[in-house]
Amino acid sequence: MIERYPNAYFRYLLEYHATRDFFECHELLEEYWKEHPDDPRSELWVGLIQLAVGHYHLRRGNSAGARKIYANALKRLNPSGLASLGLDGAMLLAKLQNRQERLIANKAVEYEELDLKIVDPEVETECRRLCGEYGLVWGVSSTDIAESVIHRHKLRDRSDVIAARAAAAELKKRSRPGAV
Repeated sequence: MIERYPNAYFRYLLEYHATRDFFECHELLEEYWKEHPDDPRSELWVGLIQLAVGHYHLRRGNSAGARKIYANALKRLNPSGLASLGLDGAMLLAKLQNRQERLIANKAVEYEELDLKIVDPEVETECRRLCGEYGLVWGVSSTDIAESVIHRHKLRDRSDVIAARAAAAELKKRSRPGAV
């Protein structure tokens, strides 16, 4: 791996371009971000997470969700920061801003690929190497992926989250004045 980038970033790029599993992109980079709260690129990681989540919403037809998430991503991402990750940040942000303006104007916005143009040849070489290692195709189209990837959040096991929320609600209920 190229030492100046975390493994989670390469896995994000792989999922972004080779599986178009934006839910997984979000999971991978969010886990890294939470485990490294002092990482100087934290804002960029969050912006890239939000970019993937925005794509996830838009591809599922949730324009309002995409618009909200894209707005947050646009606040966090910047050309020089993206360039430090080996990406053409100016091009990405111009395309994302255009998409956002169409969403704000309530124009029908169909999901279309918004690739991250990699300008660092070492990053691209590593991503393509990983594709070969995992038997994936770089630059696959969203039209070639399964519905299970598009609607991934509906299929995940959330029993641990539901149990934690129930326990928190019970604890809150017990801590109220006069609770038995």
